[in-house]
Amino acid sequence: MLGKTASGIFWMFRYLERAENIARLIETGHRFTLTRNRGRQDEWRSILSALGMDAAYRANHDEYNAAQVVDYLLRDKTNPGNLRNLIDSARQNARTTRTAITRELWEAVNECWICVNDALKRQVREAELPATIDLIERQTSQVRGALENTMLRNDGYNFSRVGNFIERADSMARLLDVKYYVLLPSVSFVGSSLDNIQWETILRSTSAYSAYRWLYPGRASALGIADFLILDRRFPRSLAFCYGKLTDNLRHLAMSYGVQSDSLTEAERIYAGFASMTAASILEDGLHEFLVDFLAQNRRLAAMVEQEYRFNS
Repeated sequence: MLGKTASGIFWMFRYLERAENIARLIETGHRFTLTRNRGRQDEWRSILSALGMDAAYRANHDEYNAAQVVDYLLRDKTNPGNLRNLIDSARQNARTTRTAITRELWEAVNECWICVNDALKRQVREAELPATIDLIERQTSQVRGALENTMLRNDGYNFSRVGNFIERADSMARLLDVKYYVLLPSVSFVGSSLDNIQWETILRSTSAYSAYRWLYPGRASALGIADFLILDRRFPRSLAFCYGKLTDNLRHLAMSYGVQSDSLTEAERIYAGFASMTAASILEDGLHEFLVDFLAQNRRLAAMVEQEYRFNS
């Protein structure tokens, strides 16, 4: 597969996953504001910080007003990384790679763009926000469904999955970092009702609440949730699950291209590292420090994939 086509498919699914994850972070911020009477601006500042958009936001806005932050993330023209632009970029990549994807996948991406673009033509009111988030998550899920049900398990499929899971792992790490490092007011709140409510909000925002309850009946705990979202290989948004799938797809690509893939070696190394970890050791050593290190490794892996498969060609 030509590097340009591989890059288009890879980035199509990175953009779609990033758009959905921005929607999930908005949902998280919205839920957090409902649990606290004060300090609500801190929640929105934390979301922007997690996305690396805080400085750019402050260049155009004086306060972390909920409506302004949500609009900035969804559709503000001063934000090139807004969700609407991400969906548009995914569609442009789908258009340029149409000969390498199925008709059903193209139609799903196009429908996603039409629906989301229509929903974001005007500023989303707070009362409309849950329905808008639900629409975005449903449309991106339909694209993944079209991929899984119609694409050959060839190199195009593998590039799509690599892009998807690199982005998903990045998002999960950022979302966890928002909770533990930024949103908790102080160490004295660890184990408090506020701490537990915030952890449960993370579960709901990652569509993990029901699955977690099946495995951990009773009261939710920071230790159990951290274990589930980082190390549990059964949950499709955990960091370990993402790297299990990344390793599989990179292995298939290495076999297809007959190369000794440095990106596969790196993914296998990161994936193997999860087996030697426990949630208790991660929290004891510092969840924030673990996540910052993981995000750096994840970025490095993405760059390795692009270099190896000549995405700039």
